[in-house]
Amino acid sequence: MKNVSPPASAEGATRRALLKSAPLLAASLAVPALPARAQSGSPVRWCATWGAAPAGPPPSGSIQTYSGQTLRLIVRTSIGGNRVRVRVSNEMGSTPLRIGRASIALRSSGAAVNQASLRELRFGGAAWVTIPARAPAISDPLDLVVPAQADLAISLYLVGSAQGTTLHNAALQSSYVSPGGDYTSTISMPVSRTLSSWPFLTQVDVNAAAPCLVALGDSITDGQGSTMNANRRWPDYLARRLQASLGAAGRIGVVNRGISGNSMLTDYPTALLAGYAALERFDRDVLAASGVRFLVAFIGINDICYSSGSNPIPAAELIAGYRQLISRAQARDITIIGATLPPFEGFVYYTAAREGVRRAVNDWMRASGEFDALLDVEAALRDPARPARVLPTYDSGDHLHPSDAGYQAIANAVPLAPFITSGSVVDEQPG
Repeated sequence: MKNVSPPASAEGATRRALLKSAPLLAASLAVPALPARAQSGSPVRWCATWGAAPAGPPPSGSIQTYSGQTLRLIVRTSIGGNRVRVRVSNEMGSTPLRIGRASIALRSSGAAVNQASLRELRFGGAAWVTIPARAPAISDPLDLVVPAQADLAISLYLVGSAQGTTLHNAALQSSYVSPGGDYTSTISMPVSRTLSSWPFLTQVDVNAAAPCLVALGDSITDGQGSTMNANRRWPDYLARRLQASLGAAGRIGVVNRGISGNSMLTDYPTALLAGYAALERFDRDVLAASGVRFLVAFIGINDICYSSGSNPIPAAELIAGYRQLISRAQARDITIIGATLPPFEGFVYYTAAREGVRRAVNDWMRASGEFDALLDVEAALRDPARPARVLPTYDSGDHLHPSDAGYQAIANAVPLAPFITSGSVVDEQPG
């Protein structure tokens, strides 16, 4: 690639903040896990019902510091179960993260939870856990009836001073920070401020004998341009569509591993909230997702936009990257669905040369048949009268990121055949 730093306004105001200088962090910890079909020896089959990709640390001047406070983090399930566990991450931290107490509950409204559903989370039998730098921690399983399409509230009481170095930045979901104190068992938690990110929390699993689909991508998968607090990212729409359209076969956990600003091939040391490149984070964000059996790979437009406008990255380099994703997914018996790159004429970093690369990549995806299936995002979003542009109804306004209607159009274009022909329903196991 010709440029080593992404353009400051490519992702809007968030991207401008990301481009401030920040320390280079060591490579993220990869914790591979077996795919769903390899879990037959375990008494419980775990499936991720929600997930976000950790990134960071933020620029030093933007790091949030919590001082003996409780975070109440709100997430939306895709499928349900009757047991649950959570994954908490300090993978981008440089010092231990001390959690004094934690809980999980169904959210009723705002920062309030349903009292009957409130459960204490434990770690190795203890009510507290210290997570070393660059490591995650998984809570002990507990009994809790978790419905599909429900809001969960995970509360973390942070002991002493804790820096929010590991987080998913663009949550598009309000979460809550308490005044000082442990409010993990409080029904209506007092709120000192709200958050639009997810610090530390990266996954929620349920004991569903079901497969998981991971959506690996950038800001379009992250949902930039969609309505805040409405769960209108395309993976959200897809989870609802699978359940509505396929009956039992549609009971598939959907995990969103999109990161705004992410690329497939290149890391940006001055923009660590854009995450490590998809090829680097693949093991952690795809293979380590509980029950993973399907992958939608929708990545690459930033590799084009962040390269030279007149002499952009060659399509062959991107194609080599896609082939690596395909090989690594298929080696783990994961069905991989490729996604064509969206039209972007009118976007601030559109040039004819970059458009040529995008078209070449899409032509290869359609002609090669190397993915197990294809999600044709370009065909779903383009304006028939101006095919290089997003249809106005589907445009959030910047000519790249879709509107709510555009995100629904992407979800509606996902082929259903892979979920039917693969036999995605898994026999129940005790537990």
